Amino acid sequence: MIAYYALSTFYVVTCLILLLVILLQQGKGDMAAACGGGSSQSAFGARAGATVLSKATAILSVLFMLGAMALSIMGRGGSGSVVSGTQAPAPIAAPKPPVTAPATTPATAPTGSTAPTGSTAPTGAKPQPEPPK
Repeated sequence: MIAYYALSTFYVVTCLILLLVILLQQGKGDMAAACGGGSSQSAFGARAGATVLSKATAILSVLFMLGAMALSIMGRGGSGSVVSGTQAPAPIAAPKPPVTAPATTPATAPTGSTAPTGSTAPTGAKPQPEPPK
């Protein structure tokens, strides 16, 4: 694991230096030279000697590619499947039918008292007289 982090750090430093070296290089010419208006007969302009920056670009680009391949191989560990080792989902049970309470009419419940179903009697219902004892 230490080797992976060390290689990652080396890779990031290589990328930053490569970016810097590429940005420091001088351009080949203006747009006319790129479109064929240059004085050279070669496809990519006049042949110039390899400078220190162009050699550094070549070396850093090789390090960039090798580092990318090494990191991808090192980071590939494991079984190779994202879903291996996971449990299957539990089967979905059929929903149970709702339990119904016995039907009672709100008119039979006295005013202000709670009926067996949990609802109160309507306010317009007349109270039932109590049976004699």
